[in-house]
Amino acid sequence: SVVALRHQGDLAKGVVTLPEILNKEGYNTVCVGFRGNPAARGFKEYIDYEGWGADSTGRSPKAENLNKVALPKLKELASSKKPFFLFLRHMDPHSPYLPPHPFERIFYGGNEFDPKNKSMNPVFQFKPFCDYFATWMPPGVTDKEYINAQYDGAVAYMDACIQTIFTALENYGILDDTIVVINSDHGETLYDHECWFDHHGLYDCTLHVPLIIRYPSKVPAGRAIDGYCLHHDLVPTLLDLADIPVDIKFDGSSLVPMMLGKVPSQSCELYITECTWMRKHGWRTPEWKLIVALEPDFHFKPEVELYNLIEDPEEYNNLAESCPDVVAYLRGRMEAWIAKREKETGLTDPIFTQGDWHGHAGIGAFKTSQQAYDTLHIGNPEQAAKLQAESRK
Repeated sequence: SVVALRHQGDLAKGVVTLPEILNKEGYNTVCVGFRGNPAARGFKEYIDYEGWGADSTGRSPKAENLNKVALPKLKELASSKKPFFLFLRHMDPHSPYLPPHPFERIFYGGNEFDPKNKSMNPVFQFKPFCDYFATWMPPGVTDKEYINAQYDGAVAYMDACIQTIFTALENYGILDDTIVVINSDHGETLYDHECWFDHHGLYDCTLHVPLIIRYPSKVPAGRAIDGYCLHHDLVPTLLDLADIPVDIKFDGSSLVPMMLGKVPSQSCELYITECTWMRKHGWRTPEWKLIVALEPDFHFKPEVELYNLIEDPEEYNNLAESCPDVVAYLRGRMEAWIAKREKETGLTDPIFTQGDWHGHAGIGAFKTSQQAYDTLHIGNPEQAAKLQAESRK
């Protein structure tokens, strides 16, 4: 029943996690990184390490810092006779986008302080986030492409740090015997949809995440698959690849048949939800996306959004008013799926029961977008002012 970023409770007791399954199979299970997510339950060992902060240069080598903790543990696990599951919660390229040198400039060659460029004005005028942005964006920056380049640099930096892990696996002689999965929990909205350098909203730039699996004995190398899959397919996939049979009815399915070209895709109709900065849900098909706000959001967006993903893949032309029949059809599909799921689980869809999901006790659902805009906030204005002043010395 966990939907909101501010978790409304632990996982249900009957839910079995991957490390709990692997523990019973004799695996050493270790998680390195932020421990706050309820889904982290079950590891034999946790190394709680966040590494969010900047160094003396004002840059944040988050991935290298975590690797310094993780690689010695990997060496220890590799030398053991037991199989292991090592879960690394790397934070790059999560904001703040502060990749270390030279990654901060490799995708940008302009003048980030050009006074003629006004593209950052709406970013710093967005009251809910402006104080947070001021804690890490250079004071006086005017060009949004500079911030975009910081994100791209953080991705490239993360790639380099992943290579370090591959090199370690190769040095230990276990690279081809190890299932390596690279995945993420969300995408990112940079300058998209006025969601300003974050990852909220139900647009594809946030919904779409990378999934790379390497295991030469069973996974075809270099193959890109166009079909659909969801996070809940990962556990059955890993158990399938590891030849571990379990008597569990998973929500997801193994992706191995897709990898081998035996089936084109998992389900191509998806229920989508968001309950971090706004409370919305929707229904996505290969052609259409419906987004329905369950309360007004702080971006003053309409209650219902409809996009033709074939003709408008970036989702800027809202067709809700001009295509009411499509809205009704997709809403019906969504509501039927919710009813089916509620019957299967005996639970109410948690998107309807989050209460003070926004962290402001007693407010409940926002009545207007203005109320949401005036209430929601991230960042410390005093810290932002201090950092801005120090950066000008």
